[in-house]
Amino acid sequence: MQPSIQLSKDELRKNKPAREDYLNQPKLPLVVVLDNVTNSYNVGSFIRLADAFAIEKIIVCGQLTISEKKLRKASRNEAKWVCIEYSDSTTASLQTLKEQGYGIFSVELCHESVDYKAVTYPSPCVLVLGNERKGVSEAALQLSQQQIHIPMFGMGNSLNVSTAGAIVLAECAHQLRSTV
Repeated sequence: MQPSIQLSKDELRKNKPAREDYLNQPKLPLVVVLDNVTNSYNVGSFIRLADAFAIEKIIVCGQLTISEKKLRKASRNEAKWVCIEYSDSTTASLQTLKEQGYGIFSVELCHESVDYKAVTYPSPCVLVLGNERKGVSEAALQLSQQQIHIPMFGMGNSLNVSTAGAIVLAECAHQLRSTV
């Protein structure tokens, strides 16, 4: 009988810190700001991404219409490992981060946006992602150092916000980890 190709849960946990130590470990100096992203499954996906990449925090901005139960289900209970802040104002949150020295990049196809892979992300860094229908707000775009986009080679013009976030977050996190 051949051994299993897949890793067991115990094998996956082997190189991870103890759960009680994890929250106190330093995180990647990367913040995701969700600009009026209201779908619980998208917010839950971002929580899982934040945990996967061990980023500093997520700031959920705007009217929150998500039930705690749906959020827990969508994030698969990984919210306990992620710093999540809530804010009524995307612009106020971004202004504070900017004053703290964060580089701000909005994921939005704009007149001046560039391919997300063509950017050198600074540390610390903020990625702003917007509402599925409306995108990143004009005010948030104006506070951004650069607008970035994912090139689309098919007939569609956009991706689901959590899918787009995963793609850009992977590149940004990779660059930041390479410089540490």
